[in-house]
Amino acid sequence: MKSLSRYALPLLLIAAVIGSFAWLQLEASALISRDGLGQMASYASGFLSPDLSTGHLRAIGYGTLETLAMSAIGTLLAALLGLLLALPAAGRFGLVAKGGARLLLNALRAIPELVWAALMVLAAGLGPNAGTLALALHTAGVLGRLFAEALENTPGAPAEALRLAGSGRIAAFCYGTLPMLWPQLVAYTLYRWENNIRMASVLGFVGAGGLGQMLYMSLSLFQEAQASTVILAMLLMVLAVDALSGWARQRWVRG
Repeated sequence: MKSLSRYALPLLLIAAVIGSFAWLQLEASALISRDGLGQMASYASGFLSPDLSTGHLRAIGYGTLETLAMSAIGTLLAALLGLLLALPAAGRFGLVAKGGARLLLNALRAIPELVWAALMVLAAGLGPNAGTLALALHTAGVLGRLFAEALENTPGAPAEALRLAGSGRIAAFCYGTLPMLWPQLVAYTLYRWENNIRMASVLGFVGAGGLGQMLYMSLSLFQEAQASTVILAMLLMVLAVDALSGWARQRWVRG
């Protein structure tokens, strides 16, 4: 009985893989045939010679700045909206406001960025505006939930002491709660900015501007050299942003 239970899961996985191939009607023989491998090698070799012409590099520089601007503005708007929604979501304004804010935050982050971008393209048209709004809406849901949990775990004694000393609710929050909460807010915001840099590069596939749109156009026209340069620019941009974000967290959060 034990031996049967031990081999049951691997056998089920193997059966699932075989069933998937049969259901999807994948032609593995065509994929690994000489012609198939030759076509894949020919297509991949086009990426080994990136286009470094002046005009293309200038366009990539503009696309990089557009992508960075989309991610930065989208993250900033998301942080502001997330903090506004985190206050009621943490129970600061009663149970009804808490339930409504949490429901809204769940709805915002349940819809992926690509879906938000497709909707914003229809609402705001093609270009970086749609990508910025898409990043802001989805990230607001994520940051709002993180901010709300951080608020719930923050000690309330300093703010309560200020309230008893005669301070208003806003002053008590700004001077009693926010200083302890600030490092977590900055850390969460920087982390989401790193993610939004990568996502902003992808949103161009639905017409939201930036490097993603350049990559989509290059791949659509089978311009492997131009696409290779865009991919390299994305890689360098992400590495630079990761280094900058790590330095900022070390300086502003841990320091």
